[in-house]
Amino acid sequence: VQLQASGGGSVHAGGSLRLSCVASGSAFITSLMGWYRQAPGKQRELVATITRGGTTNYGDSGKGRFTVSGAFARNTVYLQMDSLKAEDTAVYYCNWRGTVHQRLAPYWGRGTLVTVSS
Repeated sequence: VQLQASGGGSVHAGGSLRLSCVASGSAFITSLMGWYRQAPGKQRELVATITRGGTTNYGDSGKGRFTVSGAFARNTVYLQMDSLKAEDTAVYYCNWRGTVHQRLAPYWGRGTLVTVSS
């Protein structure tokens, strides 16, 4: 499974960005997609995930200002980020979970950089 993320970039504090991630490949079934982030000098942390059934899970970093949504027919997940703050600056990683050739597997995208200037 290949994950292609887009939508990262630079924005001023208070602005918005929308990240997208598309999964592609063969013989796979998506169960869950979502986003994690890693700021410089910090551990990777959960932002938000969404299951095929629509259940969402937000980490502390994603609650309140971020919204995760999915279009599983297109194996795509989105992250709408509003009211961005400087502390949201991080590399955002797309996470995919499901089965590939009937075997459970997680996959990570390469990451997209989000920079928020104050």
